[in-house]
Amino acid sequence: MQGAFIQYIFLILIILGLVMFANRMRVAYPIILVLGGLVLSFTSSFNHVTIDPELVFFIFLPPLLYDAAWQVSWKEFWKWRRVITSFAFPIVIINSCVIAYFANAIIPGFSLALGFLLGGIISPPDAISATTIMRRVKVPRAITSIVEGESLLNDASSLIVFRFAIIAILTGQFHFGEAALSFFLVIIMGTLIGLLVGLVFYAIHRWLPTTPSIEIILTLVTPYCMYYAAEHFHFSGVLAVVSGGLFLSGKRQIMLTYRSRIEGVNVWSNLSFVLNGIVFLLIGLQMPAITREFGDISVGDAVMYALMISTVLIFARLMCTLGASAFTRVVSRFITVADSNPGWKGPIIIGWAGMRGVVSLAMALSIPVTLETGEAFPYRSLILFITFIVILVTLVFQGLTLPWVIRKVDPDDKYAVITPQKQETIIQKKMANVSLMRLQEQLDGEKFNNEHLNNLYARLKLDLDYFSAEIEKTSNGDGNKLREFQMVYLDMLDRQRKLLHDMNRRAEFDEEIIRKYLGLIDIEEYKLREKIGE
Repeated sequence: MQGAFIQYIFLILIILGLVMFANRMRVAYPIILVLGGLVLSFTSSFNHVTIDPELVFFIFLPPLLYDAAWQVSWKEFWKWRRVITSFAFPIVIINSCVIAYFANAIIPGFSLALGFLLGGIISPPDAISATTIMRRVKVPRAITSIVEGESLLNDASSLIVFRFAIIAILTGQFHFGEAALSFFLVIIMGTLIGLLVGLVFYAIHRWLPTTPSIEIILTLVTPYCMYYAAEHFHFSGVLAVVSGGLFLSGKRQIMLTYRSRIEGVNVWSNLSFVLNGIVFLLIGLQMPAITREFGDISVGDAVMYALMISTVLIFARLMCTLGASAFTRVVSRFITVADSNPGWKGPIIIGWAGMRGVVSLAMALSIPVTLETGEAFPYRSLILFITFIVILVTLVFQGLTLPWVIRKVDPDDKYAVITPQKQETIIQKKMANVSLMRLQEQLDGEKFNNEHLNNLYARLKLDLDYFSAEIEKTSNGDGNKLREFQMVYLDMLDRQRKLLHDMNRRAEFDEEIIRKYLGLIDIEEYKLREKIGE
């Protein structure tokens, strides 16, 4: 036990080093982590590390999905709901069918049921890689929102296809009517269970005497309760976490205190970073375990099958996203849609952002070793190998070329009325203005007799003048004075830090109080650098 723990400590240190290298190379870190894991898999120290499917599905998946649900804008999700659901359900099923018939055609003895099993495994894209890349390249917010929203739902649809395919192979029977009914039942009940568990935790946060530490721990426990409750009754744990996470995300301002919100963001961002790092590195480490089970099929044939299926999968997703754009233009004549003419640029980028990830590999590894009759599960090793190659090809090839595709396509942000930078400045100006007006209404002449209120009034007035000048700068292009102000202010904050560090060396000052003011300086610098865009 101690040896395994120490090994994972070393893995985390390796992850940190690889992420720093990825940042230096300006490459999305999931790509470097998978390649790094592949290299490590050939060393004696790490070639025995394997993924336990139950570990991925229960330990890693719920918190990662929950965090993703909290990051997604409900307003954007609802705006693009038809596009997101079409990508997450119909397109995943279409891709599964394409892969099923193609694999059945090119692999000797590969049944259609096995093809559907493989299709369900490799159909869902992993959006962590795509969104990581999109943050480095200028992409319209609508595209990012669709990719993030799709990632919340496509794991559920692929797991349902996978579950039905496994049942068909193990029992030798498949009834379409029963499967269709079960499909909708799994989706609806999984969603309802997630909302029900979410309501319970909302009540705990809202009405019980919690502290910030208790509230943060509750947010860590919540996704596991949602996932387990749904899976216990054989419904979709993924949809339970997603629906419950979206519900609680919209209630965060009511159920969490300001301290819980500030501290919780730090806890969750670091937890998600570590979990994502581990799962991407583990993907690369699986090569020895997969090749050991390879069986009688030659490596050359397996590689050929995997590359052909990867190509078909990439092409099928592109055709589906472009087809969805054309379909939207047709149905816009009959129903209201978010965009009646999506064009081809957005669908190309969304189609190319279809990198596969750890959920696909975990599904493949969870295939039973034997059938109910005791015979070996047919083509299990080949399915594992194809899944690994598909993940590697899509993650590395599409991941490295996605920034180039985005630059070449050069999508227009036709949905943005005001630039994000100007939106922020306008919001801040209006906040300062309403604060000044409220201060004048409540205190009128009193503010001149209270030095604290005088300071508050002066600061709000300074902020208002600053934001007015900032908005003016965005229109006339003259930002030299503001830039000088920002640089001087940052230098002043540095001086304040040095003063506090010097004061901390003196015995009469409590270090906890010093840290408090250092934290306030950090918040001030964060706000200023956000305005600069650093």
